[in-house]
Amino acid sequence: MGMTITEKILARASGHEKVVPGQLVDANIDLVMCHDVTTPPAISMLAERGIDRVFDTERIVVTPDHFQPPKDIKSAELHKRLDAWAKHHKIKWYYKLGQAGVCHALLPEQGHIRPGEVIVGGDSHTCTYGAFGAFSAGIGSTDLAASVATGKLWFRMPASMRFVLNGELGPGVYSKDVMLTVIGRIGTDGALYRAMEFVGPALKGMSMESRMTITNMAIEAGAKNGIIASDEVTDAYLEGRLKDTSPYTAFESDADAEYYVTEEFDCSKIEPVVALPHLPSNTVPIGECAGKAMDQAYLGSCTNGRIEDFRIAAAIMKGKKVAIRTIVVPATPTVWKQAHDEGLFSIFHDAGCVISTATCGACLGGFMGVLGSGEKCISSTNRNFVGRMGSPKAEVYLANPATVAASAIEGKLTDPRKHMN
Repeated sequence: MGMTITEKILARASGHEKVVPGQLVDANIDLVMCHDVTTPPAISMLAERGIDRVFDTERIVVTPDHFQPPKDIKSAELHKRLDAWAKHHKIKWYYKLGQAGVCHALLPEQGHIRPGEVIVGGDSHTCTYGAFGAFSAGIGSTDLAASVATGKLWFRMPASMRFVLNGELGPGVYSKDVMLTVIGRIGTDGALYRAMEFVGPALKGMSMESRMTITNMAIEAGAKNGIIASDEVTDAYLEGRLKDTSPYTAFESDADAEYYVTEEFDCSKIEPVVALPHLPSNTVPIGECAGKAMDQAYLGSCTNGRIEDFRIAAAIMKGKKVAIRTIVVPATPTVWKQAHDEGLFSIFHDAGCVISTATCGACLGGFMGVLGSGEKCISSTNRNFVGRMGSPKAEVYLANPATVAASAIEGKLTDPRKHMN
């Protein structure tokens, strides 16, 4: 019996010829991601035990992003501790204010993600990096402390689920709709501690940015990791971008690999989808919820805050005015500059949007768009739990960037195809 791509990566990292689901392995970590919320507690844990070291100053990437710039005294103290720790250990890849961005957009953009590697980070959406054919998983502050100090971490091998994406996406339909459709079918615990492996012809037409949207939301189905085998699209994205240019191994699943289950989707039949409150799995086609009034539209986050997303939204907003409070948040300074240089910001400005610096901000109910009691927000983010973006009496509706833009214009949930030329 062969192995899946996830099994091959963890076998390589743990020195095994073969691994099976449920097996415990002690794996070498190739890269650790650290940000401003979960890293300070990890720093404290190490200090309490008298541990004053990191396993490799070049394989840890640090960026403040959740409260960036700091929104209050507490967040400023978090940044201060992160800054002092990164400087003390001479962390090479430390992206400070002005360079800082949403971690899961920043690390791929800056060339830190490589196929076949084991990547962990103190954030649940670390699974984003699986779009590059890497095993990537979110961990808590305790495991983060162990990872930065030793470069090792144990894992229980996840069983793999195979998701075959057939067909091609129609107008107004994007990878966000595909992933919401997947989660809508299997539920928020449908892939609990499993590997979600995505294959199929629909992926060939997706950019790396689109693929990252899919793996980003694997955690919303409870998955340990999401993964897509690297191909020519991956190679084109990585060319001239990688910080580490040493050889790496790109793995593929064996034809006789064993999967927990295989799910097939005809992507040509998927319509723009909205996840209604209060679960990402509570999905319906836009036609079943169109017309519901919104108070805010939010375009950004580690799911849909990249340049591709802003181009999609700007194409719909061009020459129009928004009817509700609309907040545009580029995921990184590079995306900010590119959106500015391409004239997208002028379109958003003329439409009446608020444009922010790169931050996680309102996605987690932090700042820059927190919702009040009874308010409703159409958002390109990844979670719509009770209280996720502010008041527990607010409501969050998840959708693709085109749907967010169209809904902002009309002030109500709107099929984006109405505003597409």
